[in-house]
Amino acid sequence: MTRLWLSALIVLALASCQREDTDYLTINGKIFIFNVRLSKAYYALNLNRLAGVPDGAKVTAEFENPAGGPPLTVTKKVFPNMARIDFQSPDLDCIVADKPYAITITLRDPAGKEMQTIKTTLASTLDQTVMPEQALVRGNAYDKNPAAYDAEGHVKFRTACAAQG
Repeated sequence: MTRLWLSALIVLALASCQREDTDYLTINGKIFIFNVRLSKAYYALNLNRLAGVPDGAKVTAEFENPAGGPPLTVTKKVFPNMARIDFQSPDLDCIVADKPYAITITLRDPAGKEMQTIKTTLASTLDQTVMPEQALVRGNAYDKNPAAYDAEGHVKFRTACAAQG
């Protein structure tokens, strides 16, 4: 009988040591998007909203700027029935392949109190040299952009960025 009580006490002690932090958001996906046609690249981040996130809360994603300088910041308000929160960064330059870039996600309640912070990284398998110098098309009809091509009709690609070292 003593062993039973001792086992029960150990189980209760271990249960009380469980993490009390609550996850309100989880990362569903993160990727660099390279739109070669428009010569633009950006971060795309998807979060799942879990139970306990109040309507009116705000989620801020800070993306490391591959070109240097302060992080690129995007904030979204949480609305009722919003199960997923999608982010797209401003356009990027100077992306280096296989370099991990920092992303910080902060959830704040409607009063501004921090509820959760997630820190992660994202590395691209490509760098900016796969991108044309200018958009390959222009206008609503996607007309060919002559400035994106050299005299022989080949695409003029970007070179490595000075910030890449």
